[in-house]
Amino acid sequence: MTINNNLYSAMASTQGSDSSDGSWFEAMAEAWGEALDRQATRIETMSTEVGDQGNETPSAITQLTAESLKMTFLSNSSHTALSSLGSSLETMARKQ
Repeated sequence: MTINNNLYSAMASTQGSDSSDGSWFEAMAEAWGEALDRQATRIETMSTEVGDQGNETPSAITQLTAESLKMTFLSNSSHTALSSLGSSLETMARKQ
């Protein structure tokens, strides 16, 4: 599943939630959080397979490393997106 699909599916699932009184900014933050949670769960599962179940093949370790790097990318991207949009909203609020 690609990063865009992770974020899109997380945003789609938040639209149907009971937080309908929240802003689009809150929905985006929640979607990023859900995408990060899913990636963390994937890493946790793969880590268990490598560590506890003894699947210490180079392939499994490489896949775990790739998923960890993907988590870093998602985390940095979410921080950048939320910070940039938050700053933009703040600027717009000051000008009104």
